[in-house]
Amino acid sequence: MDLAFISKYAQLYAQAAKLTVILAAAGIALSLVIGLVCSLIRYYRLPLLKSLARAYIEMSRNTPLMIQLFFLYYGLPRAGLRLESVTCAIIGLAFLGGGYMAEAFRGGLEAVSRVQVEAGLSVGLSRPQLVRYVILPQAFAVAVPAITANTIFLMKETSVFSIIALADLVYVFKDLVREGHSNENNLLLVLFYLIIILPVSLFFAYLERRVRRAGFGA
Repeated sequence: MDLAFISKYAQLYAQAAKLTVILAAAGIALSLVIGLVCSLIRYYRLPLLKSLARAYIEMSRNTPLMIQLFFLYYGLPRAGLRLESVTCAIIGLAFLGGGYMAEAFRGGLEAVSRVQVEAGLSVGLSRPQLVRYVILPQAFAVAVPAITANTIFLMKETSVFSIIALADLVYVFKDLVREGHSNENNLLLVLFYLIIILPVSLFFAYLERRVRRAGFGA
């Protein structure tokens, strides 16, 4: 193990890790918004929008992120629309993640008892108040494990960003491994992915415990 090589290039991997985290955070945040909107559309069975939401979910979940990125980065310019690689990465991750998050939220929404919904209406809560104070807190609590799994899955999916010329962790790895030192590069790659993903996993595990102690999702 060449410690001098590790010391020399650890900073380069750190910079790539920072870019990976930024892209993952933006894409996952958007996927949560998209997923929540789609799940509410399906929960309330809104005409037309329900069919569109279902079609989007099936499309996003049944096409690989790599294909979506190829379409955004290489396909759209042929139609006259050119997007920066960072924009393509965020849109692609959000598009993929939105379908998975929608299913996670849908499971949470369907777990909310109709009795509680009717009780909220009986005490005079409006529909928006009912969603905000009764439905969403309980739905989120139930959906936390699925959201956790989806978040970690999406963070690992960022490993394909290198195909659209983004200097993420895998891009740096492939660039340096050509010069040799495969063991050192593998170690740095694994280490920095652990540094990124492990705290997220621990945070969601803590959040899930807090939710259970609070009595949600029981």
